[in-house]
Parts: sequence; C-alpha cells; structure tokens
Amino acid sequence: TYTRAVERAGGTPVILPPVPADSVDRLAEGLDGIVFTCGADVSPALYNAVPHEKTGPPDRRRDRFEMSLVRAAIDANLPFLAICRGMHILNAARGGTLIQHLPDAVGHNGHAPDPYKMAPHEVHLKAGSAVGQRLGSQARVPALHHQAVQQTGAGLVAVAWADDQVIEAVELEEHPFGVGVQWHPEEGDDLRLLEALVTADQAATSARAAARAAG
Repeated sequence: TYTRAVERAGGTPVILPPVPADSVDRLAEGLDGIVFTCGADVSPALYNAVPHEKTGPPDRRRDRFEMSLVRAAIDANLPFLAICRGMHILNAARGGTLIQHLPDAVGHNGHAPDPYKMAPHEVHLKAGSAVGQRLGSQARVPALHHQAVQQTGAGLVAVAWADDQVIEAVELEEHPFGVGVQWHPEEGDDLRLLEALVTADQAATSARAAARAAG
C-alpha cells in the first residue's frame, strides 16, 4: 500500500534496506524525500522507559537504522512523512516519549478496536499547520494503533488530536516538510499528505540543485 500510494501521489518509490549507521548519510543524499512506515513497536529503551507488558518485541536493527535515517533527514532538510510507528521513531529521535498502551491512558480501545483492521475516526487539526492547510480543521482518517506520542520531542509541535486528546500529528519546526501522523494516509483515496510530500520533495531537490550550481 505504501509504494502504490507514493506512485499515485506522483512519486517514484524506493524501498530502503537497513544499512549500517556509517552509510545512512550517503543513502539520504540519493533521496528526494522519505516515508517512514508503520510496523513493530519502537523499543522503549530509545526513550528511557521500562517495557509495558503489552509492548511488542522490538526490531532493534530497524530501530537503529530509522533513528539514524530520521536524524539524517532532519540535518539535510530532506522532506519526510512519518506514519504511525514512523511518528514514534521521529519523536524518540527528538528526545520525546510514548504512551506504550493507550487503553491504560484513555480508558478505551477506540484507537484499535480490531487488531487487524483499520478503524476510521475523527481528528481535529490546528489551523495554519502544514497538515491543517491540506486537510482542513477536521478529517476522518483510518488508523490502527495501541501506542501514541506522550511528550513531544525537541522542535516537534502537536498539530492534530483525537476526541480524547491523543496526539494524532506532529510537525518539526523550521523544516521544509517534517510531518508525523498517527493515522495511515496510504490507505484509502485521500492522498493529499503524500501529494504534499512529493511537492515538497520536488522543491527541495530543485533548491539543492541550484545550490550545487551556484557553489
């Protein structure tokens, strides 16, 4: 679904292997933008927490790779869209923390009523944010998650919330397009966020080419 959505949004998808840390910067240099996808729970060790009994076993190799890659993207001003687990990696990389099991925090399982099926729900978006400019003040989005951002990391601003005040999207300040969303924009027909990423990719690539030509 991710590669098809990128294609439908006008981009060319490339699937990245988890390369060693000393190759990450070189890998990032060859990209126009990055989609950080969903997957296993992020290791609580990355945000200095004790694992909850409901937290799944981490994929440490992927964790290390994506932590390095998101930092490289930030340093290089590379546009990115971090989806679900991707937003958790982004938050951990910036020193933020996660709620490890949402039902304990909000008293219901509305964010993952079915462990295998996306559940649409409403989110409320901050006016003027990059996400809000694309989706409006409110949107119905597909989601499936039992974890969420607790304390936002350095430079990250919450820009969308569910009815129970769970953070549903964050944006990185002073970055051309650094967006994390808790839901799954690759599912369904609303590709506005992915289209915005592709547009940001094209602008950033043109700016880098102009800088190289001038330098």
